[in-house]
Amino acid sequence: MDFKDIQRIVDLMSEHGLTEFELEENGVRIALKKGGGMTVVPVSAPTAPAAAPAPAAAPAAPAAPPAEEANMAIVKAPFVGTFYRASAPEADPFVVIGQEVGPDTVLCILEAMKVMNEIKAEMRGRIKEILVESAHPVQYGQSLFKIEKI
Repeated sequence: MDFKDIQRIVDLMSEHGLTEFELEENGVRIALKKGGGMTVVPVSAPTAPAAAPAPAAAPAAPAAPPAEEANMAIVKAPFVGTFYRASAPEADPFVVIGQEVGPDTVLCILEAMKVMNEIKAEMRGRIKEILVESAHPVQYGQSLFKIEKI
């Protein structure tokens, strides 16, 4: 396993919202944990009887996104925190589904270590979906909003 393989695994973890990954191959075990670092540990004996190596599956080429998805952008959490749709429990949410937003429009607040961080749209578009409930924790890279670009 080389650096490109590990980088591909890290990218897939981010893309699918995974926080942990483990793989054992040819006597080498790799365990990845977001925020926890990486370990590569040689294994002295295989855990299963040795079998003929299976042919490596070629990575599938990504399918072309449907026309409606091609015009969508996903706003992801830039860090771990608590997601808030409004500035206070009794306040109106920053954005609602169907609302047009601009680059400076505040979408939500992410609280991390008692610091409230405004997350802005950074693009022009229309809110299509809000993917997280208010006051729920989010992971780094987790999808928060779907925005249709306009």
